[in-house]
Amino acid sequence: MNSRLQMRYKSSVVPQLVEEFSYKNLHQVPVISKIVLNVGLGEATENPKLIERANEELAQISGQKPIIRKARKSVAAFKLREGQNIGCMVTLRGTKMWEFFDRLTNVALPRVRDFKGLSPKSFDGRGNYTLGVREQIIFPEINYDKIEKITGMNVTVCTTARTDVEARALLGFLGMPFRQ
Repeated sequence: MNSRLQMRYKSSVVPQLVEEFSYKNLHQVPVISKIVLNVGLGEATENPKLIERANEELAQISGQKPIIRKARKSVAAFKLREGQNIGCMVTLRGTKMWEFFDRLTNVALPRVRDFKGLSPKSFDGRGNYTLGVREQIIFPEINYDKIEKITGMNVTVCTTARTDVEARALLGFLGMPFRQ
């Protein structure tokens, strides 16, 4: 079962990338390998119910059960002990990844207030792109009335591109709204 965006990738994005970067083999063409959603909640040290709510919301957004992340070290300044629950994350691959990317670019990002496009500087040097979402309510799956606390999340799009230029071209052809 292929998603709409995955079929567009195969039919139009791959030929555009081959033309632009003159790849000799189709396996050289970059593709999105996974998308990682991460919610960090420092306030969860005082209120453990925040983690449960964030876990439920992340499951609604991604369509997959998140795992709860624990603190690796104790930090006295943050009142944090090793092993304490401080966040949750989910890794999307395959059809769920393509459908999430489609919803992110076409539904969620246009709902951000005063949205002028994504920064093209958030690449990591290896072709991966990370963006921060300030409010989880931009996703239509989240019911605004049932929210206890507005939380943000990091969305990391991992690609097989070797350089940031290739990754930016890939994401741009897939519809990621970068500002000029």
